[in-house]
Amino acid sequence: MARNLWIGRPGFMREIAQAAKSWDRTADLNVTEFKSLEGNITTVAPARTVRRIKLSWDALPPGDAQHLTRLARRVNEPGFQGGPQPPYGPLALLDPASVNLLDPYQATAQSTQSSGTDHWFTVQGTIVVRPSLSDTVVADFQDATSRLGWRHGVWTGWPVMPGMQVSWLLPPDWNPATATAQLDWKAVDGSYLASTSANGTGVTGTAPAGAAFVTPIGGPGATGLYGLAGACLTIGEPTIAFSLGDGCPAMSVTGYTDVPTVPLPYRNVSLDLVEVRGAQL
Repeated sequence: MARNLWIGRPGFMREIAQAAKSWDRTADLNVTEFKSLEGNITTVAPARTVRRIKLSWDALPPGDAQHLTRLARRVNEPGFQGGPQPPYGPLALLDPASVNLLDPYQATAQSTQSSGTDHWFTVQGTIVVRPSLSDTVVADFQDATSRLGWRHGVWTGWPVMPGMQVSWLLPPDWNPATATAQLDWKAVDGSYLASTSANGTGVTGTAPAGAAFVTPIGGPGATGLYGLAGACLTIGEPTIAFSLGDGCPAMSVTGYTDVPTVPLPYRNVSLDLVEVRGAQL
């Protein structure tokens, strides 16, 4: 994964090279306990967990501090003349501790919908995603030229910046002799820019100029049922099959501090963020 943290609206992310003084990335479990008169415990929890991230920095240089302040206060970047990403929308955060940018349930082929449309979509051909006998879904490729796309869930793809090196690994049970792995690069408005593809189950490409998103795509090159678990998407690091999907969730700032420090204009800044499906004023 990219060794420094990147944060900002898609297409306008900034690299924060200074390591955070404190960094908490614990998921919010939301488990509620009920205790009976006999002393037995029952727990109730939602089907999905969300990420919460707390970051703080000491003596940030003014450029980085102002960028984080703009994000927290929903103020546009300098010289911004309007575009498809409003200042009050969700933020992208590339976490250097993440091993796999796929959603955790997506990486293990778990879906809240029997059709799998929360995590996958048909790019080309005829594909039917359906539950298997276990707690996963599989894809039925009905012609050899079919292509399946992995869906981010909030944006048109995973946020990137030009020059980033992205690696994509298809599910390990796909045959490398027939499979094709592909990365589609898209602009900030979601329009298609270019593709990087390779024969086999893995591909690495560099985000071109103007790229704000990448969509991973794959085709097994044959018909039949194929598993979807074990895929991996990384930036700046090798891919690892069946690695935990840390996700690259859309985030919203819920807490913020900005304390001037000596020497000025350096500042101590902290951000609290939570995973969201949308963010509005």
